[in-house]
Amino acid sequence: MGSAVKEIESVLENISIPVEELVYGGGGEGELTQRMRREFSDEFGWGKHKFEIKKIIDGVEKESISHEIDHVKKFSNGTFVLEIEWNNKDPFFDRDLDNFKRLHADGVISIGAIITRGSSLQEGLREAIENYAIMNNIDDIQKLSEYYTPTSRQIKLIEKAAQSKGSFAKGWAHTFVSDKFGEATTHWRKLEDRVNRGVGNPCPLLLIGIPIDVVVK
Repeated sequence: MGSAVKEIESVLENISIPVEELVYGGGGEGELTQRMRREFSDEFGWGKHKFEIKKIIDGVEKESISHEIDHVKKFSNGTFVLEIEWNNKDPFFDRDLDNFKRLHADGVISIGAIITRGSSLQEGLREAIENYAIMNNIDDIQKLSEYYTPTSRQIKLIEKAAQSKGSFAKGWAHTFVSDKFGEATTHWRKLEDRVNRGVGNPCPLLLIGIPIDVVVK
């Protein structure tokens, strides 16, 4: 699987994400995810694939189960599958790990990989957003509206947090990260919790957490 690791390293070693992408693209399929997907698919041939497993008894199909994986590649010594979970709801980890477990048990794949937000990135998001607000003089709702349009609910939360935190930058950063990249989304601790409970076992796993270092001004 050395070739697979080299290809994954090639995609990851030069990734970066400007802070403004965090602001504009808080959803599940952010621009960083799209860039990684294109490179895996276009440069290295890790394409999407639907595995179909059928149970046939005396020539009669009794059961059919399908598992769709976003990035799959066959190597000389096995099949490697990979999912990117930048910012989905954390139950997506259960789906991915369960798919890996089933496919490995059926002898279809050799190893499964997941790329997600690492601990340092998750813990450093508020500071990164706060610094972005300070650098761009975003100190009220009107200026924030030049970047995206917060809902009335978000405006109330931002204003309340700004009062309690002592500044608009801190209040916005706290509210924005809680809303877009909160605890119930896919990040390293949520993945680690599941793996420690044995979810996905015994499929061999490669787990990658994107660090805060990739965030640039």
